[in-house]
Amino acid sequence: MSATTATRVTGPRHLPTAARAERRQRAGRVLTYSFLISIAIVFIFPFLIAIVTSFKTEPNATADPLSLRPAPATTDAFHQLFQDQDFFRWVQNSVIVTLSVTFLRVFLDSLAGYALARLRFTGRGMAFAAIVTVMAVPGVVLLIPKFLMIRQLGMYDTYYGMIIPLLVDAAGVFIMKNFFESIPASVEESARIDGASIFRIYWSIVLPMARPALITIFILSFQGSWNELAHFIISAQSTSLDTLTKGVAQLASGQLGSGNRYPLKLAASVLMTIPVALLFFAFQRRIMNVSSGAVKE
Repeated sequence: MSATTATRVTGPRHLPTAARAERRQRAGRVLTYSFLISIAIVFIFPFLIAIVTSFKTEPNATADPLSLRPAPATTDAFHQLFQDQDFFRWVQNSVIVTLSVTFLRVFLDSLAGYALARLRFTGRGMAFAAIVTVMAVPGVVLLIPKFLMIRQLGMYDTYYGMIIPLLVDAAGVFIMKNFFESIPASVEESARIDGASIFRIYWSIVLPMARPALITIFILSFQGSWNELAHFIISAQSTSLDTLTKGVAQLASGQLGSGNRYPLKLAASVLMTIPVALLFFAFQRRIMNVSSGAVKE
């Protein structure tokens, strides 16, 4: 009887405590998700405005720019862009520069990262310290020195001047060095014993294992060179070398026409974001997935 009585007495006391704890957890989850949804709306709302406005008429966009309902919906802005030969030239220049910079930067960053991670040479520590220091320097500070060097080397207003200064970046070298150091050196020993050269080991053994880091550098390089503006302003002035960023900037500033032209400007910006968005969605699960390339000793 005493045990039954104790169970009857103590049992109900624990139930409200568990219920209160569960309610607190539920309330915490609701607050957390509400906060995250609010932050998401703050970031997504301008992009939604851009998409919706690109389908508006110019009077409707001017009268009600923040409305999420185009009345009436039209694709005139996109037709104007496709009929404009300058837009296709901007796309062509952006594709040429972006692909050239992306593939060469991935190769050179990985090559430099492997050298800093595996090779022992005089000044190795100072070289890495210089790379880290460059990462702390604002890019705008380097614009004038870049311009002077491009002019001095005779690359101004050419594809070479637009591409070569962007081929290597400090952040990419830093990422690749850290990733190569996470791969055990024993992986390379057998190939070294068989007489493989340093470049052969790098190309055939280590580089395939660094696929997550390579994908990360590829995406960052593509995004950075596709969205680059300041460097293209100082490296070229011919309209035949305008990229999408320069063309859209001139369009947004009103240099290429009069009036607000909100639908036309935002249609160009929406089309410009599609390649980067597709790239992120395609490779989002493979960005710096270190576990896929690591080998434990």
